[in-house]
Amino acid sequence: MNFWNNKRVLVTGGGGFLGTFVVDQLRASSSAEVIAPRSLDSDLRKPGVAERLLAECQPQVVIHLAARVGGIGINSAKPAEFFYDNLMMGMNLFHASWNAGIEKFVTVGTVCAYPKHTPIPFKEEDLWNGYPEETNAPYGLAKKMLLVAGQAYRSQYGFNSIFLLPVNLYGPKDNFDPHSSHVIPALIRKCIEAKSRGDSEIEVWGTGSPTREFLYVEDAARGILLASEHYQSDQPINLGSGQEISIRDLVNQIAELTGFRGTIRWNSEKPDGQPRRCLDTSKARESFGFQASTSFQDGLRKTIDWYLAQG
Repeated sequence: MNFWNNKRVLVTGGGGFLGTFVVDQLRASSSAEVIAPRSLDSDLRKPGVAERLLAECQPQVVIHLAARVGGIGINSAKPAEFFYDNLMMGMNLFHASWNAGIEKFVTVGTVCAYPKHTPIPFKEEDLWNGYPEETNAPYGLAKKMLLVAGQAYRSQYGFNSIFLLPVNLYGPKDNFDPHSSHVIPALIRKCIEAKSRGDSEIEVWGTGSPTREFLYVEDAARGILLASEHYQSDQPINLGSGQEISIRDLVNQIAELTGFRGTIRWNSEKPDGQPRRCLDTSKARESFGFQASTSFQDGLRKTIDWYLAQG
C-alpha cells in the first residue's frame, strides 16, 4: 500500500453506489487523505468547476467514478442526456487534471462500450470491433472517449492515466428506483413487492435469453484500488467475475431468494439489450492480481438482506 502514502486522492462520485465502497476501502486500508465531493457542490459538467475543485483539493491522484447511469429503460428514454453528461463530466475533469499536473488519473469506464456482438469472453482487443448495443450506445461511447483521451494525452504529454472496464455491478446501496435501476436491484424490488402484495405474477422485460456477468460492488472497489496502485498501461483492462448467467436463470434465482412463488411473465415486446456479456478477466489477474472473491449467491443474499433492512 506504499503507493497511497502521503497521497491526497480525489474520488468523484464518492457518495454514489460504487464510490462509497471505494472511499471506505481506501480509508480503511491506507494512509491516503481522501476527498469525495458531492455532485451538488461540484457539477463537473459546468465550465471551470473541475479547475476550481482541483485547485481547492490539490490531489495527486484522481479516481473518476462520477457518472450518470441507469438501466435499459432510462438509457433509451434519455440518450442525449446520458451522452452529454458523461462526456462533459469526464473530459472537463480529465483535461483539468492534466493541466494541474495530477500524478495519476484513473477512469472507470463501462462494459457498455463493447460492440453489441462481441465474441465470448470479451477481450480488451475487441473493444473497437463494432458499434455498441443501441439502447446504451450513447452512454458507452461517452465513457469510451476517455480511453481515447487517455491514450492521446499519454502519447503527446506523457500523462499517466488508466482505463478500467468493469462489468455490471450489484450489491448493497445500489439504486432500487424502478424507473432507473439496473436489472438486479429492479428484480429484487419487483419480487419483494409482489410477494408483499400477494401478486400472482410479475412482468419482466425481454425474452430472458440474453446473458450477463455481474461483479459484487466490494470486489469492484478492491479491483479499482489494485489497478490504481499497480497498473500503468494506456490499454483498457477488464474487471469482472468471469461468470455468465442468463437473465432467465437470474430471475429464477432472485425469485427463490426473495420467496416469490408466482408466475414470471416475459414481455418480449420490450428490448433484451446486448445478447451476451462475459469478460475475459485474465489481464487483470496477471497485471495486478485481481480476482473476484464473492460468490454470486452470497452477493445476491447480501444485496437482498440490505434492501430488506431499509424497510
